[in-house]
Amino acid sequence: MSMQVAALLSSEPVVAPTSRQFADGLFGFLDQSHQELQQMLLALREIVEAIDMDGLTPEVRNRIRTTIEWFNTSAREHHLDEERHVFPALLASTNTEVRQAAERLVQDHGWIEADWLEIAPSLSAAADGYNWFDLDVLRHSVEVFEQLYLDHLTLEEQLAYPQARKLIPKADTEAMGLEMARRRALREARSDTAAR
Repeated sequence: MSMQVAALLSSEPVVAPTSRQFADGLFGFLDQSHQELQQMLLALREIVEAIDMDGLTPEVRNRIRTTIEWFNTSAREHHLDEERHVFPALLASTNTEVRQAAERLVQDHGWIEADWLEIAPSLSAAADGYNWFDLDVLRHSVEVFEQLYLDHLTLEEQLAYPQARKLIPKADTEAMGLEMARRRALREARSDTAAR
């Protein structure tokens, strides 16, 4: 277990930031998640092309497993963070445009999850070396998934996050960042234990 993880799991108060994410609190985590998400969407598209070009090689299958794991954990955790920490302030806003955007973002999370549940079985089959899925259907599903996610990220970055930065007090965003860091540290510790 890393010193950073041990510090976050400790019941002792964290005196100094242990990472840039924590130093930036809530929005540091969310910004990093968006960067990772864009990379993983690209990886997903590249996986479909690699399956088409190279078939289900061991390297492609390993990339698929990594991608599935990321979307099953980190992407879902990112949605949880937004729904727990960002969206409530937006939904309580007196600004109709902000409230409507937040309602749409919540709805997007449902659509994103539904799209992922459609894609994941084909990816899991591919990771296990099976070819029963239709590659053209998978390609189209990945394109729809990617476009929905990119539209979602754009709305968050252009409207939701700037508004949330105004509505949520800085001390609260720092506490939210700590809560998120501790939750991730617990997940990392469980993952380390399971890998042994």
